[in-house]
Amino acid sequence: MHVLLEHGFTLFGQRVSYAEFAGQVLALVVVFFAQRRSMLTWPVQLASVVLLFAVYASADLGGIAARQVVIGLITVHGWWAWSRRRDPVLGVVVRTGATRERVAVLAAFLLGTTGFALLLDATNASWAPWPDAAIFVGTVLAFALQGRGLVEFWIVWLVVDAIGVPLQLRSGLWFSAAVYTVFAVLVVKGFLDWNREARRAPRAANPASPANPAGPASPASPASPASPVSPV
Repeated sequence: MHVLLEHGFTLFGQRVSYAEFAGQVLALVVVFFAQRRSMLTWPVQLASVVLLFAVYASADLGGIAARQVVIGLITVHGWWAWSRRRDPVLGVVVRTGATRERVAVLAAFLLGTTGFALLLDATNASWAPWPDAAIFVGTVLAFALQGRGLVEFWIVWLVVDAIGVPLQLRSGLWFSAAVYTVFAVLVVKGFLDWNREARRAPRAANPASPANPAGPASPASPASPASPVSPV
């Protein structure tokens, strides 16, 4: 890992370590797989976590470094959860959160950010404790919601991106800031895809319902909205 941190290349006049480059590229791949609800989302995420932990720890961003540890644990759980929630027709089942779940997420974000920012500030673990804490808490919430198949996790990611880009720029991690910008575009697309599938899922799960009078769709039909997700 030390070799990957110490060596790298120059991109647009900025030095990028191999660890940062590989970790962020894998993180982008994670978003690509998550859009498609592929099980490869989780092992790729684990590889990214290991690399980015080293990158942020070396940049003295304790909050973002610590979040990699939590993400690693949530990734293992998400992998397990998705493997149990696969359906032979629908693939990984997704849904929109209830009002009480959305309120709980917002409260967790605000309270979690406040508490963790105060901790980072008291321990001098970060030079930017509030955005650092917000990114940490937002990321943890996003992965937790993703593991539960909630569409709202994409919205949480957008908040993380909005905070993360300026923080990465001020930290001199220009490549990471550029990746966060690309994230935002992919996240919007992911949200639209998941939201569309969440609306289709009830009709596919109950083919005899009035919303789907034609009966069950053939899993083999490529035009079917309920066709199985590619296992890639």
